[in-house]
Amino acid sequence: MVKVSGEMKNNIERRFFKTILVVLVTAIVTSFVLVNVGFLGFVPPAEYKRYAKYKALEQSIKREFYKKPDEKKLEDATYKGLFSGLDDVYSAYYTADEMKQLLEVATGKYVGIGFVVGADKATGAIRVESVMNNSPAKESGVKKGDLVVAVNGKKYSYMEMDIAVKNIRGPENTSVKITFLRDGKKIDKTITRKEIKIVSIESKMLEDKIGYINIKSFEEETAEDFRKALASLEAQGMKALIIDVRDDGGGLLTVVEDICDRILGKAVIVYTKDRQGKKEYLKSSDKEKIDKPIVVLTNRSSASASEILTGAVLDNKAGISIGETTYGKGLVQGMLKLKDGSGYKLTTAQYFTPNGNYIDKKGIKPTIEVKDKDQQLPKAIEYLKDKINK
Repeated sequence: MVKVSGEMKNNIERRFFKTILVVLVTAIVTSFVLVNVGFLGFVPPAEYKRYAKYKALEQSIKREFYKKPDEKKLEDATYKGLFSGLDDVYSAYYTADEMKQLLEVATGKYVGIGFVVGADKATGAIRVESVMNNSPAKESGVKKGDLVVAVNGKKYSYMEMDIAVKNIRGPENTSVKITFLRDGKKIDKTITRKEIKIVSIESKMLEDKIGYINIKSFEEETAEDFRKALASLEAQGMKALIIDVRDDGGGLLTVVEDICDRILGKAVIVYTKDRQGKKEYLKSSDKEKIDKPIVVLTNRSSASASEILTGAVLDNKAGISIGETTYGKGLVQGMLKLKDGSGYKLTTAQYFTPNGNYIDKKGIKPTIEVKDKDQQLPKAIEYLKDKINK
């Protein structure tokens, strides 16, 4: 046994209290950095233990990994891991570069190869949902339903879809090698990137003065393009309207609101409910409503904003839908860009159709089911002809 003199005991006690003071100061600073709420406070023991474990693991990597790790990648992976822990395919963290590309797509222009992807949960792969006309992907023979297995030799699952998309894009006139899976067979394609302008609206006048508007996606310019298309059809004497949202994976809710102002009149478009049960209602105005029979064409790839529009038309009895049951995405995401250019997308609420139907993983059943894609538009024309001639 070692004896301790009185003077030594006093020195030890002084050092002990100095150590405690350092720990307390560190805890105060750490608490402020972590929560940043404008006041100082202590880190609860459980929280401190959790972050202490993270720091210990980080130090082990930095000290023992066989080569010098990229600290920025470690940091980004930490944030991405936080969101992946939600088990929600719609919530994700984005680096500054990824955030920039995401916002570029929302404007309707980006550099890439021209296809839209989604999650194929049955296989765990990334699925091609649609291929844009006159795009490098279309010219290379990429087809809807192809599964993206690897990009430049690196394999990706649907949980890494954002990273895969980031690597599919790149500088104009450069190429990317993508491995697809089609009918159980792997197909390698090397595709040259170019600037893609997303044409979100196509319209034409069909027989018997039936107007047709195809909404391919709900982008920033879509609402204005829809208005122009509708005005042109009205000037030609339109008597009924078909809105085609087949293969439309969604987009901006504000665009749905603007379109509904033209086709619904004063009505509830959709309402959301958050974790606390708080409800928020989105409504359209009655200033510009068209008084024409409407058919919405849907299929299994009609999702998100497409489903909100479809549900609003059906529940407000403004028209019917023809085709297949929609995808079934009843969750609302908020997006925030941070000061350093990075950002995140987070599912913040559920949404319900005006009649209170929750469609997540269920979709919206069509008024008239037509599974054959080639017969969906003819059926809509037949239905509207009957309505017009009554």
